[in-house]
Parts: sequence; structure tokens; C-alpha cells
Amino acid sequence: MLLCILRNIIEKLIQYIFFSATSNPYDKLLKDIEINGRTYKYYDLSALGSKYDRLPFSIRVLLESCVRNCDNFQVLEKDVNNVLDWETNQTVEGGIEIAFKPARVILQDLTGVPAIVDFAAMREAMKGLGGNPDKINPICPADLVIDHSVQVDFSRSPEALNKNQDLEFVRNKERFQFLKWGAQSFDNMLIVPPGSGIVHQVNLEYLARVVFTNDILHPDSVVGTDSHTTMINGLGVVGWGVGGIEAEAVMLGQSISMLLPKVVGYKLVGELNPLATSTDLVLTITKHLRSLGVVGKFVEFFGPGVAALSIADRATVANMCPEFGATVAHFPVDERSLQYLVQTNRSQEKIRAIEAYLRATKQFRDYNNTEQDPIFSEIVELDLSTVVTSVSGPKRPQDRVSVSVMKKDFRDCLTNKASVGFKGYGLTPTQLSASGSFTYSDGATYTITHGSVIIAAITSCTNTSNPTVMLGAGLLAKKAVENGLSVLPYIKTSLSPGSGVVTYYLKESGVVPYLEKLGFNIVGYGCMTCIGNSGPIDDNIANTIEKNELVCCGVLSGNRNFEGRIHPNTRANYLASPLLVIAYALAGTVDIDFETQPLGKREDGSPVFLREIWPTRAEIQEVEDKHVIPGMFKEVYERIGMGSPAWRSLDVPQGKLYSWDANSTYIKKPPFFDGMTKELPPIKSIENARCLLLLGDSVTTDHISPAGSIARNSPAARYLAARGLTPREFNSYGSRRGNDAVMSRGTFANIRLVNKLSPAPGPRTTHVPSGDLMDIFDAAERYASENVPLIAIVGKDYGSGSSRDWAAKGPFLLGIRAVIAESFERIHRSNLVGMGIIPLQFLPGDSASSLGLTGTEQYSVLLPDNLRPGDLATVQVDDGRSFQVKVRFDTEVDLTYFKHGGILNYMIRKIL
Repeated sequence: MLLCILRNIIEKLIQYIFFSATSNPYDKLLKDIEINGRTYKYYDLSALGSKYDRLPFSIRVLLESCVRNCDNFQVLEKDVNNVLDWETNQTVEGGIEIAFKPARVILQDLTGVPAIVDFAAMREAMKGLGGNPDKINPICPADLVIDHSVQVDFSRSPEALNKNQDLEFVRNKERFQFLKWGAQSFDNMLIVPPGSGIVHQVNLEYLARVVFTNDILHPDSVVGTDSHTTMINGLGVVGWGVGGIEAEAVMLGQSISMLLPKVVGYKLVGELNPLATSTDLVLTITKHLRSLGVVGKFVEFFGPGVAALSIADRATVANMCPEFGATVAHFPVDERSLQYLVQTNRSQEKIRAIEAYLRATKQFRDYNNTEQDPIFSEIVELDLSTVVTSVSGPKRPQDRVSVSVMKKDFRDCLTNKASVGFKGYGLTPTQLSASGSFTYSDGATYTITHGSVIIAAITSCTNTSNPTVMLGAGLLAKKAVENGLSVLPYIKTSLSPGSGVVTYYLKESGVVPYLEKLGFNIVGYGCMTCIGNSGPIDDNIANTIEKNELVCCGVLSGNRNFEGRIHPNTRANYLASPLLVIAYALAGTVDIDFETQPLGKREDGSPVFLREIWPTRAEIQEVEDKHVIPGMFKEVYERIGMGSPAWRSLDVPQGKLYSWDANSTYIKKPPFFDGMTKELPPIKSIENARCLLLLGDSVTTDHISPAGSIARNSPAARYLAARGLTPREFNSYGSRRGNDAVMSRGTFANIRLVNKLSPAPGPRTTHVPSGDLMDIFDAAERYASENVPLIAIVGKDYGSGSSRDWAAKGPFLLGIRAVIAESFERIHRSNLVGMGIIPLQFLPGDSASSLGLTGTEQYSVLLPDNLRPGDLATVQVDDGRSFQVKVRFDTEVDLTYFKHGGILNYMIRKIL
């Protein structure tokens, strides 16, 4: 036992020496501060001079991290100087590279399972290469919240919650056992059991430190394997989503290599209309910033309008940051932030330390004090009073529509050509009158048409974290019921709160019976409909929709509505506030003008208009002030680590090395390290590659690696059926991310994928030499048997959407060695690099179309002999043409990862 303890101490010292500095040249800036009778130290950045006072608050966090972690090994003095000179450097052509070490990492289970699978496989690889597998441990603190596994299998009943949670454990027992093993096997990792809430809301209400109060005080900062990690910026914590692969490297003590970002100052003035919601605000900001173009930039909010926004409102805005394309959407800490910490039951001692440190380091904000306004790269402004009630859709979150014109906009979408942006379905005049009837389980016959609402879900971290819109929905439901309104029984309604606190205040305020009366029973605590875990709809409804080719709708309070994501049978999906989710459920259709058409009738036959039952912000605020109290947060989070009886009863394997079960269809040892050597492999050009896919613009990670249901006729379904599983046991792609055999077969499996090498939308492609039309996985396998490397050719914004590591891992396993795109979304480009796939970008003005590429050619990618970041490469086509592309290795670190065959291979060789 003593030897074991000594060995662990020695290894921890080795890790510390390996990853940390023996001395920090900036320790001379350390200063003492006494708080609550205790003396702390902190780095006094004001000693760096007047440049610090001009920095955006979000950049000050990057600077502090560089100063504190400067070891002239991972973080250099040059990094400190580059950040300090942000005002000059942010305009440098091509950008300035810096190193950033976040304070912690956060994961959810869909992305957390593959991360822990990779860690377990890395331990095996370390052992195989003669190293010590115990060295593979998180060094940076990591929190994992299990929230993406529960589905809406049952709804509109008091038993729905328990039934869904029971089925969640039946489906995911292997995954949950594996995660529980990981919690015990790996150091420095906290796992929050299922049923606790949505990761970003738990982060906001409980996990966020705001300031780390160790011996050296420093700001909280976080990267997460979910793109909506940005939500925590609403509380003043700088955080953003990264690829799962990149997050794993951070957990292992690596810094993030990034380009010093420009910072857009977003000035808010005025006040919200009494009838407008934070959801309307965020949809307005999303459309505005997406049109301006803020990809790769920080957005920092300032101005007197910010002071009037609650932390929940700010978090709602920050949550949608990936939808408008920025890296962060930051709200520096102010008095309201401290009030929120009091409300959420953080200790007074902790809050005093946070305030004292932030004031001492000039990181505490007064939004009404213009003298605190820093320098920004550019400034844009929004008058809050101009925000109107809105939704976004039908296919993208940035396509905001004012509710006042929603009826016309939807009808225009029906007849717009399907190729017209993301606002068209291409219906003919004859198809416009299509309808269908079906018999429902209540024995009645119902008729649906284009625009009929099939799914209405109050779901997702975006809104369920916000008491104002949640209580607003409850008050709207109360008034609706009191006026005799109801929701058609076939509409799949659901309510999935972001945490137990939400249920607590909904019950205390007395609105739950009215929500349940309209069918909005609590169905689970997790990211459900928004992630595609909407569960099945009645077969009669599905058959009617398909037979009559109806454009039916989902309305959800989420942040994503990409095609095929929510449900295969809801071709149109609209993001809306929880209040509007209920309103459209009551209407039964999105083809309605709320101003002129009633929601329904009272018993006396008089019409009920939405404006008559819509609560004002003042009404909602009165209820919120009374019922959202610190005691709720204390009671909920004191028991969060315990989990349910089902969680506590899970048997967990013992040992540092995982005992892989060859028969498991959930957890499988991945092949990423098969054949790995200690020596670096040589860099090779790609010769005579075939194009597996020729895709257009805005191909999302949902298209590349869907998280939803597994189609019964898919390669993944055939794989599972061959192992004795029935379709009801298939679960979702999201739940099977620990099994590479399923996930590689699910790559590009979205039914709405438009591949120009296939005559119709869907997961099919042409095997060029034979001309055979095949499932994409089957075509990739055939190419592999022929020893043919593969590429993909795509349009703009490739890889937008969720930060899914499998959107890079899957293509790698299919044999794709390079992606040629017009542009990449930030996180996905990083993930491709992390898997050793070369991201190549067409030069300005070039595209597959302009170059006349059909995808049927063979391509050779000739890399420069001495490859450097930003170099050009030549692509030779087998018909004699050639064109140049930019190699999107943006930093030296990118290039290093590629040389090693990926970031995890690099980490193994480094730790050996």
C-alpha cells in the first residue's frame, strides 16, 4: 500500500514537472489580498500598464490565464505580450497565435462517453507502447453531466417522467456503467448522474466558480464538448465549445492554440417591450450578428441596456452564440451577477471573494459607466425597444420571422423553390391543398394539412434556464385553461425542465396543473426534443404525413432546427419562446395570424385571442420574485451527486484498464491507435483519391453525424440487427457514440443530406468506377477494399452546428483524408485537424461549381515539402486540370497534431 502511494506521488510530480513550469517569470506580479480573514494571492495585471485598462473584459481573462500559466514551454512570454498588445495585434493579417489554458472542462454524455472511451483506449495504447497507462488522467478539472440520453417516449401523462427515465436506464445501462467506471477510475473528474438537468443549466446554477478561490485567485474559464457551453458567458465566465478531441487534450494539461480574436462590442440600449421575451431578443440578435459575420470573433455586450437584463436573459443570449457564429458572447460580471449568485445559493464567503478579486483586477463591470467601456474591434448597437415577438425557421436558427408576418412567411416557404436558401419547399399549386385524415388512439378522426403542429416542446437549455419565460408559459397556460382552451390530443406536447429548480418554482407558483391540462407534463430532465430525442409519433400520423407529402411542423423552445434533426416527419421546425410553443400548440398550426385569428372559443362561443391571455413582464416578474428563491437551489443541489436508486445500484467494473466487452453494442475499443508507433509517420500527399461526397452550403454536423433515431434500413441498423437487436432496441446515434462500428455507419446518415453524387436527398452516394448507387458507408467500404483514398468536396460553412467529435471521427473511419470546402465552421475545422484530416479551403472566388468539378474525377492533393501554416497546396485532377487551395492548418500546433496523425496520438507520444 505504501509503495502504491509513493508511486502515485512520484507520478504526480512527474506530471507536474512535465506539464508545469518550475518558475513563472510573472510571479513578480503576485500580490496579497485579504478576504474573509484569509490571505490569498493574485496576479496584479494592472502593473502591466495602461494597455490593460483598454482591453475588452473577455480578453483580460485570456491575458490573466497566459500570465498565470506562463512557463515558457506551453505558454510563452510572447503569448502574454501578444494578448497585452491586443489592440494592435487583433488587426494583423492572418492573425496572431496565442496559447490559452482554460480553468476547467465540461462535458455532456453524448460527447463525454467517446471522450472517456478515448481515454480508456489511450491507456491501452500507452501500455502497448511500453508506457504507464496510469499517466492518462485529467489534469484540468472536468465535469460531466449526463443529460442527452433521455427521450420523449412517453408524454401527456403523469407517469411520463418515470417511464422515460426507466426506459433511459434500460437503453443506456452499459453507457451509464461505463461512465460510472470512469468517475471512479480517472482522477479529477466529477460525473453528475442522469435526471439532474441540462448540462448548461447545471453549469450556470451550480458548477460555475466565476472565480477560482484556490491559493491563487483567478477567473473561471471553461471549454466544453457542447457548442452551447457559451451559455456560461451570461454569468461572466468566458467559455466556448470545442471539439471533443481538443477538449481531451485540455483535460490532459495541454493549452489551446488559438488566434487572438477580434472583439465586437454589442451595445444594448433601451428596454424590452413589456410583451417581448428574452427568446425574441436572442432570435433578433442571432439574425443580426449572423448577417454581420462574426465567425471566429468574440462578442462582448455593453451599454445601459445590459444592466436591465437578468442573468437568465443574458444566459439565453449567450447560449445562442453558436447560432450567430461567434466564439463567445460575453457579459462581464456586475452587481446583477452577484445577486444571481446569492439567488442560486452560493456561499456569502465565496461571493465576497469573487467581488473582491474582480474589483481588484478591474474585471468588475458597471454597465452604466461609460468610462469603463473598453476598446472594441467594431461596435454595433441594438435598441431593445425594437424587439418584437418572433420565431425562427423553418430550417435554420438565424432565419428570424416576426410573428406578425409568420402566416405569410410560412405560405411563401411552401411555394418557394426548394433550392431557394433555406426558406423553400417547392410545392406546386396543386400540392398546396393537400391534406390527410387519420384515426387517433382516442377513436376520433382528425385532419392535418401543411403547417399542422405535430410536436410542441418546451425543451433545451436556451429557455428552460430562464424563470421569466418558463413562468410566463405557465401563466399563459393558466389563462388558456381558464378561458376554455385545449390542445388537440394528437399533438406531442412535452416539458423537459433544465433542472429540478424549474420544477420546484413551477409547482410553487401553482401553474403546473394548467400546463398538465394542456398536455405539457414533465417528461424528463435533459436535452430532449432539441437534440432530436423527440421520440416516436403515432404511426397513423406519420403514415398520413408521408402519404400526402405534408409539410408538418415542430415548434420548440430550443436552439437548433436543422433539417432532419427534430423528427423525420416534421419538415418545418420553428424555434420559439415557451409561451409561443404553447400558443402554437393551442392553435394546432403555424398557418395562423394571431392578430386576426382566435386560438379557439370559450364555452359561450366567444373567440379567444392570444393577446387576451398573454402575460406581461410585470405579471411574470411578480411571480418570479415571490417563488424563485435560494432555498430551492440549496435543496436541489445538495443531493445532486447521489443520483436515482437505479444509478446507485449500477455495478461498476474495477481497475484502471477497462474490461472491454466484445459483445457490447454501446462501448467498443476504437481503432484510432491501432498500429501506432513511437516514431512519427512521414507526411504524404494524397494520390488518386475519389470524391465520396459532393455537398453544398451549410452542411451541419447534424448532416455529418446525426444524433437522432437510427433508420431501420440503414447500415447501422443492419449492424445492430445482425447482433440480435430489434428496432425498438436501436436507441439513437447519440447514445451509441461509444461504438465506432455504429458511428462510422451513421456518418452522413441524415435523411435530408443533399449529395450531388446521389439523385435524391438521403445518405446515398455513387461508387464512381462502377456507377452503383449505394449507402455512403457501403461505398466507403468498397473504396477501402480497392485501396482508394477519399476526399469530400463541400460548400460554405461546412460543419456548422453542434461541436460533435464524431463529425470528424466518422469521416476519418470512412477513409476521408481531406475535405475541400469554401469555408469551415471554427470548431469543426479544429476537429478535422484533431483527427488528422486535412482541411483545404478553395481560394476566394473558387468553388466546385466555378471550377466545373463534378465529383466523378480523381484528385491528387500535393502538399508542399516543408509544410507551414497557411500554405497553399495544389490539387491535380485526372483530366489534366489543377487548382490551388489553402491548407487550413492555422497554427504550428495544428501542423504538429497533423504530423502525429491526430491530437490524441500526439498526446500519447508526448506522455510516453
